[in-house]
Amino acid sequence: MAQSSPLFPFVLPWDDAAPGVTNLSAWLHKPAGKFGRVRAGADGHYYVGNQRMRFFGVNVCFGGAFPRKEHAEKIAARMAKFGINVVRFHHLDMQTFPSGIRARNVAHTRDFDPEALDRLDYFIAQLKRNGIYVNLNLLVSRPFNAADGLPAEIESIGWKERHIVGFFYAPALELQKEYARKLLTHRNPYTGLTYAEDPAVAFVEINNENGLIHAWLGNDVDTLPRVFLSDLQQQWNAWLRRRYGTTDKLRQAWGVRQEALGAELLVNNDFARGTERWTLEQHERAKVTVTFSEDVPPSLRGTKSARIVVTQTSSQAWHVQFNQPGLKVQAERPYTLTFWAKADKPLNISVNVGQAHEPWQQLGFSASITLTTEWKPFRFVFNLNQSDDNARVNFSDLAQQTASVWLAGVSFRPGGVVGLDASERIENGSVSLFQRSRSGERTAEAQRDWLRFLWETEDNYWQAMYRTLKDDLKVGSVVFGTIVGCSTPNLQAKLDAIDTHAYWQHPHFPSRPWDPEDWIVYNRTMVNEAGGTLPGLALRRVVGKPHNVTEYNHPAPNTFGSEGFLLLAAYGALQDWDAIYAFSYCHRSDDWDARRIPNFFDIDQHPTKMVTLPVAVAMFVRGDVKPAQQQVVVPLNQETEVDALRRSSAWQLVHAGSVGVPGVTALRHRVALATGSAAQTAQARPVAPMDSPRYVADTGELVWDLSHKGRGVITVNTPKSKAVIGYGGGKRFDLSGVIIEPGATLQDGWCTVSVTAMEGDMTAGNSRLLITATGYAENTNMGWKSAERNSVGRNWGSPPSLVEGVSARITLPLSAARVQAWALDERGQRRTPVPVQATPDGKALITIGAQWKTLWYEVETR
Repeated sequence: MAQSSPLFPFVLPWDDAAPGVTNLSAWLHKPAGKFGRVRAGADGHYYVGNQRMRFFGVNVCFGGAFPRKEHAEKIAARMAKFGINVVRFHHLDMQTFPSGIRARNVAHTRDFDPEALDRLDYFIAQLKRNGIYVNLNLLVSRPFNAADGLPAEIESIGWKERHIVGFFYAPALELQKEYARKLLTHRNPYTGLTYAEDPAVAFVEINNENGLIHAWLGNDVDTLPRVFLSDLQQQWNAWLRRRYGTTDKLRQAWGVRQEALGAELLVNNDFARGTERWTLEQHERAKVTVTFSEDVPPSLRGTKSARIVVTQTSSQAWHVQFNQPGLKVQAERPYTLTFWAKADKPLNISVNVGQAHEPWQQLGFSASITLTTEWKPFRFVFNLNQSDDNARVNFSDLAQQTASVWLAGVSFRPGGVVGLDASERIENGSVSLFQRSRSGERTAEAQRDWLRFLWETEDNYWQAMYRTLKDDLKVGSVVFGTIVGCSTPNLQAKLDAIDTHAYWQHPHFPSRPWDPEDWIVYNRTMVNEAGGTLPGLALRRVVGKPHNVTEYNHPAPNTFGSEGFLLLAAYGALQDWDAIYAFSYCHRSDDWDARRIPNFFDIDQHPTKMVTLPVAVAMFVRGDVKPAQQQVVVPLNQETEVDALRRSSAWQLVHAGSVGVPGVTALRHRVALATGSAAQTAQARPVAPMDSPRYVADTGELVWDLSHKGRGVITVNTPKSKAVIGYGGGKRFDLSGVIIEPGATLQDGWCTVSVTAMEGDMTAGNSRLLITATGYAENTNMGWKSAERNSVGRNWGSPPSLVEGVSARITLPLSAARVQAWALDERGQRRTPVPVQATPDGKALITIGAQWKTLWYEVETR
C-alpha cells in the first residue's frame, strides 16, 4: 500500500499460550491418545473410543520439525491455544540435520542423525502432552543416491523422479521399507513408546504426492534411465504374456495395426499468409505483437515462423494466447499435433485443443512445454474426449513474462494410430513401454491394457508398503498412501483413508522451479469463483473412508489470504470431512520470532491467517457448520477408472467429475464416490440443477453468492458461528438476528468478519463471543514488483507485519445493557473497552474499526 495507507503493526507472539477467549486448548484431549487409538469407523469417519473426532492440523517441514527443546514446549502450547490438534511432519527426509532428519557427514541417505531424532522425540512428546496428535510422512523428498546401493544412474534424475522408481524397482522399495522400520520402531525416550506403538501417532503417510500412473501421465516415466525402464519393460511383457499368452492373441485384442495420418486441418499452417485464420489474443494489461519471418528450422526452409513478442505481462498467464479456431473435431478419434518452437530465454508455455467458444473448455488434450533458445520439435498424439464444430489449437500461458516465442511448422491432422508394431512380440519381451507423448498412437484397447498394467503395478506397491507397516512393524496408526489426484480413488480406497491437497493460486515459476526471485502468486480472491479449490477436494471423497485434506493454503503474499481457512473449514464441515490441515506452520530452522510474513506458506507469523484459526476450528472441529443433508454418490469401478485415465492428466486423475458430477454440487450437498465392491451396488442419482449464481447449501447455513459479478460473498449462519467472507463492504447481512455490516475497506469492500460463540449461546446471554475482522496484510517495506501485487521476489520486507483495521457494525439480538466488548491485543487479552451502543429497539450495537488497532475482539453477554 502507499505510505499513507491506514495500516498498523500486528504481530502474534510466537510463544503465546495465554488464557482467554482465543485459547482453545481446553478443547483438546490431553494427552493425545488418552482415549486410545484413532481409528477409521465403519461409517468412514475417525473415532477415538466411541467418540467421533475431527482434526484441524498444520504441517511442519524441514528445520521447523526439529525445534530446540526450550522452543518445542512453547510451540506446542501455542499450537494448542489455536485449537490445532494434529501436526503433520513433512519433508523430514530431504536434508541432513539441522534442516532434516538424515545423518550428517555420510554419503548415503539411510541413517538418522542422533540429534535430529532427539529433538524430534522431544517435540512429539510436547505435542502429545498438549493434546496434539502426530502424522508422520515416510517418503517426501529423500534424494536417493548410488551410495544407498542403487545404480549410479539414479543420480541423473531429480529427487522427485527418483521416487517413481520405487513403484516397480525392488531395491528402491526395500530402501523405503528400511526407512519406515528405522523410524517407526524407534523408541521415544520421552514417551517410552515406539512410534508404531504410540496412540498419539495417529497417522502414517507412505509417499507424498506420487503415483506411477501420475508420473507416467506427467511424462516422468518416459525420461527415467534405461536401467530402470528395462526392468519395467520386462514386467510389462510378463503381464501381457499372463493376459494373452501369444503375440497373435495380443494383436487381435489390440486391433488396427496402422492408421495413416489424414488431411491437414489447419489453414495457413506455414504462416505464408501472415495471420490469416490465426488469432492473437491479449487480455487486461497484457501487450503483445506478432510478426513473421524466415527464421525457421532447416527442415522447414521455404516456410515462415510466427514470432510472438510479449512486451507487458498481465495478472494471468493465459491473458496472451495464439490460436486457430474453426476446427471440427470428433471424440474418441486420434489426432496428431506437431510443431517447432523456441524462445529468447528458457520459458514454459502450454498448448491445448479446446473450445473456441464459451465455456472455453479443453477437449481432452493439454500439455505444458519447456522452450529453450534453440528450435525444438514437439509431437503429440491423443484422443479427444468431446466432439466440437468450433474447436481451436491454442498456444497459451504466454503472458507470464516479457519474452519472444517463435512457432513454425504447426500441423494438426487426424490419425496416427498403431496397435502392435510388426517387430513387437511378447514371447521375446520386445513390446515397447508406452511413451506418454506418443500413447495416442496406440489403439484404445492397447491404451487400456497399458493403464491396467500401471494400475496393478502401482497397487502392488501400495499394498506391499501397507502390509509392511501393519503386519511386520505392527503400526497401529491410520495409514494412507498419497493424495487422490496423484493416485486414483480405487487404489487409495484399499488403504485406511483418503487424502487430498489444494492451493488457491499456488506460486508459479515462469523460468526455473522454485526460483526465489522469479515467481508469481496471482493476487486474486477465491470468493469470485464458485467454490474455487473446494469442489475439486469434494469430488475425490470416497464413501466409507475418512477424508483428509493434509495440505491447504492461499499462499502469501496474496492479500486476500485470510479467507482460506474459513472457507475450507465451513465447506469441509458441510462435506463432513474428517481432517483439514494448513500448509504450513513453519519451514524455518530456529527462526520462530520472525514478526513478519516469512514466505509463501508459513502461517505461524501471518497475522490475518492465524487470527482466523479459532473461528475455523469452531466451524469444523466443534461442528458449528452442520453436514449437508443430502449426499450425492456415484459409482466408479476399476474398469471405468482405467478407461477414464486415458483422458486424464497428471494432477487431475479420475474423480466424481469424471463420471458426471458438476463441481458446484459440493456447494450444496455432500459428494462421494463408491469404489471397489461398493461401486457395484451404488446407484447414481440425478443431480438437481444448481441455483447459480447463488449457491445455497441444503442446510441453509452456507451461501456462496455470485449475484454481482466480481463481488462474490459467502455467508455462514449457524447458531454458534456467523461470518461474512468477501465483498461485504456497504452491505447488511442479517444472520438470524446477528447483523453484520462491513464498511469500506482497502480492497474495495473485501474483508472477513466473523462472530463466534466460544462459550454459551450468542443469542441467549451468558456467553463469550469472539469477533474477528481481517483484510489486507503485508510486511513493512514489502518489495512489490507491480501494481497487481503478484510478486516481491526475494524482498519480503521487514518486521513488523502490517494489517488493515476492518470497520463493521455488529448488532446482537440482546439488550445493550447486557453486553460488554473489548479490543484484544496480540495475545488475545483484553486491551481496551469498546463502547456498546443501543439501536432504536434497544439491541446491542458494536462498532469495530481501525481505531482499535486490532484484528479481534471479545464480547461478554449476561
